[in-house]
Amino acid sequence: MSAVNPRFTLRVSRQELVLIFITMVWGGTFLVVHRAMSYAGPFFFVGLRFATASLLLALFFRRHLRAISRLEIKAGTLIGLAIAGGYGLQTWGMQTISSSQSAFLTALYVPVVPLLQWLFLRRPPGMMAWIGILLAFAGLLLVAGPQEGRLALNAGEIATLLSTVAIAAEIILISRFAGRVDVRRVTLFQLVVASCCAFLFMLPNGESLPAMSMPLVLSAVGLGGASALIQVTMNWAQRSVSPTRATVIYAGEPVWAGVVGRLAGERLPATALLGGVLIVCGVIVSELRVRRKKAVPEEAPREG
Repeated sequence: MSAVNPRFTLRVSRQELVLIFITMVWGGTFLVVHRAMSYAGPFFFVGLRFATASLLLALFFRRHLRAISRLEIKAGTLIGLAIAGGYGLQTWGMQTISSSQSAFLTALYVPVVPLLQWLFLRRPPGMMAWIGILLAFAGLLLVAGPQEGRLALNAGEIATLLSTVAIAAEIILISRFAGRVDVRRVTLFQLVVASCCAFLFMLPNGESLPAMSMPLVLSAVGLGGASALIQVTMNWAQRSVSPTRATVIYAGEPVWAGVVGRLAGERLPATALLGGVLIVCGVIVSELRVRRKKAVPEEAPREG
């Protein structure tokens, strides 16, 4: 009889390490966006942010635009619409909630991605991914749950929760088209679409053009560069990283946002800190894989 020895292994590829770094950068942008709301309306700022990112990428990728295909235009348009909806609603919500709270609420897209992936792509997550997602989701509930006896969600919290669906769609769409398109062309095109859509959203929101100021310009340039780096990296890395694994890595985003927010003076309750620990545990568990190794059977003793 052969014995079966389960063994857990922790595998992190180069692409996943890059995504972890990008998640740290991504988490740090929440406080900058929150502060920028003092100088501009949410949709104008999102439009300016992605317009800046588009210009930065155009300086490097302009020579490659001539070969853009219909598939890349389709991919860039769909991903750009998802980005505009996700970041637009998220930024709109920051008018009434803190950057740390926004980050943790946004990360509720963690359980949304595998569900959408299962429904539309027929790709159910593995066992360890589900365990990691459940741990992350439990942590997010502790952070985003009712505080100070208040049960009702305000408009900013509702908008942020709605943004999670668009962000989940963005991650799935990136994985859907990854490997079939040129990363440079698609990234640039999706940022242009996101910028144009955000500026159009100013009309129903009743926004007017703000007065240009140095803090607004510096915020737009800084976040534009970060957005360009994030989008290029996501498109590149998710060519070999599954949506589920990428999603749980992104779950570390609110932890970094919480760290930056705390350094800036924001304070989270003890339950929120416990939620952050659970999120980190979810990230680690999701990276574990169970290997079953068959033991070599012993030779039977020879007679005689």
